[in-house]
Amino acid sequence: MALKLSDLKTTAHNDWCPGCGDFGILNAVQMALAEMNVDPSSTVVVSGVGCSSKAPHFIKTYGVHTLHGRSLPFATGIKLANPNLEVIVEGGDGDGMGIGAGHFVGSGRRNIDMLYIIHDNGVYGLTKGQASPTLGLGMKTKSLPSPNMNQGINPLLLAIACGYTWIARGYSYDVRHLKDLIVKGAKHKGFAFLDVLQPCPTYNDIQTKEYWAGEGLVDSTGKQQPRTYKLEETGYDPVVHSDDEAEMEKKVQQAVLKSFEFGDHTPIGVFYQNEFIPTYEERIAHKSPSYKTNPPAAQQIAHEDGTPLANIRKLLEELRVT
Repeated sequence: MALKLSDLKTTAHNDWCPGCGDFGILNAVQMALAEMNVDPSSTVVVSGVGCSSKAPHFIKTYGVHTLHGRSLPFATGIKLANPNLEVIVEGGDGDGMGIGAGHFVGSGRRNIDMLYIIHDNGVYGLTKGQASPTLGLGMKTKSLPSPNMNQGINPLLLAIACGYTWIARGYSYDVRHLKDLIVKGAKHKGFAFLDVLQPCPTYNDIQTKEYWAGEGLVDSTGKQQPRTYKLEETGYDPVVHSDDEAEMEKKVQQAVLKSFEFGDHTPIGVFYQNEFIPTYEERIAHKSPSYKTNPPAAQQIAHEDGTPLANIRKLLEELRVT
C-alpha cells in the first residue's frame, strides 16, 4: 500500500521559530520517506541535541533523541544490530561538527549504510546563538559581542577526508530539490552525508533567507541572482563509475575543489558518490557470514519463560569478594 505524506506526520507541538529552515528540512524528510514508501515500523530517525534534533518528534517512525554529539554512535549500534532498518540521523552543525566531530570522523571510516543530515545554520540556535564550528572567521552575527575569532569548518571537505562515500549539500528553502537529495542519500549503498544550508531567522542575521535568495547580488542586466546553483544543471558528474583508483582520485579532487565554492556562488547537489567501497555491514558479513541472516537484533536472548540464555554464574563467582 502506498504511503501518504500524512501518514508520517505527528501531532507533536512544534516550537521552532517562524521562518526557521528546520521546517523545510522536516518537510523534505517526510516527503522523501513517503516517496520511498518506507515501512514506518522499520525506519528509525536518530538525533542529538539542538533545535534540529527535535526532528524525531515530528516524524511518525521510530525515533531516538540521544545525547549532544552522540547521535552517530547510537545510530551505528541500531544499524549494526538490525541492518534491515532504514536509519536516518539528523542534527545541527554544532552537534555534529563540534562535540560530535570525533564521531563524525570515525563514522566516515566505517562506511555504514545510513544517511546523516546536518542542519547547518552557523550558530547554536537552542542556546542563544553562539558561533558554531561552521561560522566563518570574522563573521559577526547579532548575538556575538565581537566577530568570530575561529576559522570555520568546511563540512564537505571534512566528510571527503573522513571517507564518506556520498556527499551532498542542499538548501532548506528549496524543499523539492532537498527531498530528491534525501532520497538519493537514503538509497546510496554506504554512509551518506547531506549538509543543509539552513537560515536561522533568530540569531544568524547574515546568511538569511534573503541572502541566499540573492539580496544585493545582481547580474549584468541588473537582475537579482540566487547565491545557490545546482551542480546537476552544470554537467557536473559526481559518480565514481568503476573501481579504478585513478577515477576515484579524480572524483575526490573534483569534489574537494567544489567544496571551497561558498558565498555568492554556492553549489548545491551531489558532490561525490562512490559505491565501490564495501560497507561496514559487508565487512562484518565477510568475517561472519551468518550476520546477514541472523544479525544481533534477530537473535534469541531469552527462553520462552523470560529467563536469559546467557549463563554468567562462572563470571560472578570469579568476581565474588570474600
